[in-house]
Amino acid sequence: MHILLVEDEQKIADFICEGLRARNFTVTHCADGHRGYEAASQNVFDVIILDIMLPGRDGLDVLRSLRQAGIDTPVILLTARNELGDRVQGLEMGADDYLAKPFYVEELNARIQAVLRRHGGTPRHLVRVGSLELDCINRTLCCQEQTTELSSREFSLLEYLMRSPGQVLTRGQLLEHVWGYDFDPCTNVVDVCIKRIRRKIDSLDSAGKMAGVIESVRGTGYRLSPR
Repeated sequence: MHILLVEDEQKIADFICEGLRARNFTVTHCADGHRGYEAASQNVFDVIILDIMLPGRDGLDVLRSLRQAGIDTPVILLTARNELGDRVQGLEMGADDYLAKPFYVEELNARIQAVLRRHGGTPRHLVRVGSLELDCINRTLCCQEQTTELSSREFSLLEYLMRSPGQVLTRGQLLEHVWGYDFDPCTNVVDVCIKRIRRKIDSLDSAGKMAGVIESVRGTGYRLSPR
């Protein structure tokens, strides 16, 4: 189970991360709202634990943007405030639950299990764009009831594109996100990986309906266009 924690107070973040990891959760931590939104919009999480008071971008604004973008990952709000209005507003904006500080990890764990049950008990691990369906647990790609496996790099690159359909992503962005290093004008690893992904999509696309779904943007990078 993969949890995103967006919390700027380091002591609280360490407390939560340690407690959840002891319960066999995988936890990704971001310390401000901008990074939290970026992580939530570009990766697959089962639950997001989101503090309301954050630097850069507050938690309610992050929540609003996620819901407007169609990201329905369960969200538990954390707040040190006593005002009822903040909690009500968060729930009206699409939060699944809230928890006031201070709290015990046991209570947070119970809230996590509860929101997962309300969401059907199934982790949010499928990403769909057009006829493409990416399974983020098995790292497989499906199209028209056919399935193919992806390598680790192919999966990361395609997931990044599918998380931002219609958006042009530069080679530098793809290099940093998938390979973890800055842009090198002498490398063609992105282009090679894109070619492999295209071949796999073509192998699933007997009717030719998905041909060219990953578009090249000359001099810039690539874009996944919903078809």
